[in-house]
Amino acid sequence: QARVVESGGGLVQPGGSLRLSCICSGSIFSIYAMRWYRQAPGRQRELVAAITRGGGSDTADSVKGRFIVSGDTAKDRVYLQMNSLKPEDTAQYFCHVNFTPQGGEWGQGIQVTVSS
Repeated sequence: QARVVESGGGLVQPGGSLRLSCICSGSIFSIYAMRWYRQAPGRQRELVAAITRGGGSDTADSVKGRFIVSGDTAKDRVYLQMNSLKPEDTAQYFCHVNFTPQGGEWGQGIQVTVSS
């Protein structure tokens, strides 16, 4: 069974940077897409960034120009470079991986806190 594990979160001051990693392990046949979501307390989970097997990538308008998604589905990993962080970026960040076109697995989530 495949596993999805995030790392790299923590506490950072406004204007700072963090790099999140999402690495898959276990029994993996193929990966169709890897996505980063975030969820702040009292708010709905929102899509932040994604990469696809075809090489495409995209980031949400709310983070465009500050966050950079990179990685390689063939290497079972995706990264999220977060720059110019703001307090409103504070959230639990989750990696979701599509191991089939219809379904996928979630990581356990990792906390990012932006505060002075």
